Amino acid sequence: MVEEEAKSLPLELREKGGVENNGFVQNEAFDDKETDIGSQEETPKTYVVGVDPGAMEELVLKPYAGMPKEVLLKFSSQARYRVTREILFWLIIIATVVLVGATIAIIALSPKCLDWWQSGPIYQIYPRSFKDSDMDGNGDLKGIQEKLDHITDLNIKTIWITSFYKSPLKDLGYGAEDFYDIDPMFGSMTDFENLLADIHDRGLKLIMDLIPNHTSDQHEWFQLSRNRTGKYTDYYIWQDCGQAAGSVTAPNNWVSVFGNSSWQFDDVRKQCYFHQFGKEQPDLNFRSLAVQEEIDDIIKFWLNKGVDGFSFSAVKFLLEATHLRDEPQVNKSQNPESITAYSQLYHDYTVTQVGMHDIIRSFRYTMDDFSTEPGRYRFMGAGGDEEEDIEATMMYYGTTFIEESDFPFNFNLINMKNLSGNSIFEAVDLWMKNMPSGEWPNWAVGSPNTARISSRVGKEYVNVINMLLLTLPGTAITYYGEEIGMENIASENVSEERINSDLVTFPEKSPMQWNGEVNAGFTEGNSTWLPVNSDYQSVNVEIQTTLSNSTLNLYRELTSLRTNELPMYRGWMCYIWNDSDVFVYVRELDGLERVFMMVLNFGQESTIDLKAIVPSLPSEATIRLSTNFSNTGKAVNTELITTAMGEGLVLEYKTTKPVHAMEAFQENCFVAEKACYSSAFNLLYMNC
Repeated sequence: MVEEEAKSLPLELREKGGVENNGFVQNEAFDDKETDIGSQEETPKTYVVGVDPGAMEELVLKPYAGMPKEVLLKFSSQARYRVTREILFWLIIIATVVLVGATIAIIALSPKCLDWWQSGPIYQIYPRSFKDSDMDGNGDLKGIQEKLDHITDLNIKTIWITSFYKSPLKDLGYGAEDFYDIDPMFGSMTDFENLLADIHDRGLKLIMDLIPNHTSDQHEWFQLSRNRTGKYTDYYIWQDCGQAAGSVTAPNNWVSVFGNSSWQFDDVRKQCYFHQFGKEQPDLNFRSLAVQEEIDDIIKFWLNKGVDGFSFSAVKFLLEATHLRDEPQVNKSQNPESITAYSQLYHDYTVTQVGMHDIIRSFRYTMDDFSTEPGRYRFMGAGGDEEEDIEATMMYYGTTFIEESDFPFNFNLINMKNLSGNSIFEAVDLWMKNMPSGEWPNWAVGSPNTARISSRVGKEYVNVINMLLLTLPGTAITYYGEEIGMENIASENVSEERINSDLVTFPEKSPMQWNGEVNAGFTEGNSTWLPVNSDYQSVNVEIQTTLSNSTLNLYRELTSLRTNELPMYRGWMCYIWNDSDVFVYVRELDGLERVFMMVLNFGQESTIDLKAIVPSLPSEATIRLSTNFSNTGKAVNTELITTAMGEGLVLEYKTTKPVHAMEAFQENCFVAEKACYSSAFNLLYMNC
């Protein structure tokens, strides 16, 4: 029995300063032992006992928790542990390779993300008319900052503020006296910096106007040039004028955009200077490298401030022919002496001259230098307004190898002579069919230089035109006030004094109508620089916010739809039908069964059988949005869709047969940034 117990003991027992167990020895002896221990050297003692070899092997080979490194290494070399470890190692390697490969594949197959200037509407503000913060009757930069909540509520991504440089305000500020300063009417540079910071804090972007073609005649450069001072001598276009019988004869028959000769005699320099616009706005000489460098420095100054982009306006006027020949007359039989209107000449020598696009490209290079930081792309828009020459307009996109503007501003929907389903189709089709492949379209239905929608085509069409604007592919541009259906101010609203001062010539620039209080909430002062429209008590932001079927709330619903639905965001557009009354098109995305069809009425009441035009259409569709809010959510028969005058419908349905894949419609389908949807992975990819 004792022998068996001994076998169960460990192989070695060590005594290190231990106390001997003496069984029943008397306590005195035990105490003596304790006393002696402290003085003795602690020398371990080894005792060898008999152990069963089989039991020893079993104990030694079993791993246990807390094994020291030496014991662990003995087990790690065994096959069952080594193989397991190698399997885990290669699984990790394979998983890593698969993950990296999948990431590369997703990046390679993913379509280009839309940039900030593509992902939402642009809201254009004429600052003098938006909001007055200091009660002087003129809108200002602080006023814009006060109303940023309104802009964000519209789901707007970008704000475009027209010219606010220091200026004598001839032609409403489009001739700058100082490109590096803010006109005191609009505030200070600090006000601008605060506004810009607030815009960026809200995740918005800011675009500024820049008209490089001319300056004010009060600009320091012009004052130095008229006195022939140094390099400024040739900053403007000067020519000797003929003189006979005390009168001045212009160098040629060139006519200003505003009418009459584009040459003005200067008493200081005793020469004529050239002006494409008003005589207070002399044209810069862009054949001078020094002038080009000056404009480049101006661009850099504002980009360094943090501005996100520029709208370069009137760029087709940058160069003129140096030979100064007379421009051809439209009516060759007209007496040359009677020519005073811009429309009476073909402007072969004063617009879109050779070298003009090189200058625009130089602007692009400067913008690109500031676009290297991630997320800080600088937008460039160009306003040539080649109203009758679509090919000339498309040149502002640049070429495959040399980029110019991100897009030239599209005024086709503004320049229409009449309103109908056919005319809308023609305006849209003209742009889409001529736009270079891979470029991005844009659409504007209002501007500071054209009548408002309601005044141009009628109040009943305001909502359907906004629906068109916000459901077409590309970037929508909204002029302030169009989101509530503002009208031009009528002449009867204007005093005789203001009529004589020519302020009535800007009826589309009337103050923004914020509420039904005095002066429409535009100012707390006693007067406004232009009169407020007389309809301000019923047409204003405050009241339309409370009405579910208002123009404002429809605008918000449309921008929300555009933001949240992939087919509206970046899908195909295909024309389905157009006639004198309606224009019908679809927005769809490869891989997504959900399709949106717009049925927009720009004429009289109309009934149309869409299933006869597209047989694969389902028999029913749901009204996702309507200009008549009471119809939203209803089902309609696609064989019998009726729209009233000025009514617009956004229909939603599901199909596995997209229109753009049908041979009959392929000539009528367009996509700018192609993308396909994978429902399995819930992501977009390129190669459909």
